[in-house]
Amino acid sequence: MIYSENWFPTFPDHAIDCRRGWDQTLEKMLMLTKRHHLFTVAAATMALGFAATAADAAGPFTLNSTTFADGKIMPKKVANSKANVPNNPNCVGDNVSPQFSWSNVPDGTKSFAFLMIDPEGRAPGGVNHWVAYGIPASVTGFAEGEVSKEGENFVGGKSTQGVPFYSGPCAPPNQTAHHYTFVLIAADFDPKELAPGLTRDELTAKFGPPPAHLKGTTGMIGLFVNPWHE
Repeated sequence: MIYSENWFPTFPDHAIDCRRGWDQTLEKMLMLTKRHHLFTVAAATMALGFAATAADAAGPFTLNSTTFADGKIMPKKVANSKANVPNNPNCVGDNVSPQFSWSNVPDGTKSFAFLMIDPEGRAPGGVNHWVAYGIPASVTGFAEGEVSKEGENFVGGKSTQGVPFYSGPCAPPNQTAHHYTFVLIAADFDPKELAPGLTRDELTAKFGPPPAHLKGTTGMIGLFVNPWHE
């Protein structure tokens, strides 16, 4: 240390340079620490954002069809046929069941049930055109015409027509379009748990008071009118 005439201490240049170097090093370390912290916060924010986006993208349990649009007239081919019901002139189609697919299955689903109901038919009781259940959770849809006969991917119940598979519309003439309601139900039943041949009322009783075995539900409405027109 060197003392000036006024007895104030002074430091040699090399000491001052050393102090400046240390200050600069410390400043760089602080900047790197701050950048690392900001990067960590940004990464966490992005991760939460992606997770929220993925959850939002999943969306609700949904039923779709390429055969008809929800709330629109179904094609003539989905109506029941004269071959199946020779004594009913209102059966003007080919009994081709619509294509269906579904997505965003609720957690805990082990099987599905599928109903087709015409609420205007034989009012006030309605007509149960198809009662099916025991559809494995691995199944994500049915091809067009697939459920017009018995198959391995569903357990057939008993429709109003008394059969275990799809029976298309036979709407009376000169009425407003009937609203054929397709309901897909996610359940926690094992696919083989319920015996074949249950009616809609019997199937409903198996579910018990809500929520019981219910995991979720979705649906579509297809219209049909006689004489048929788009």
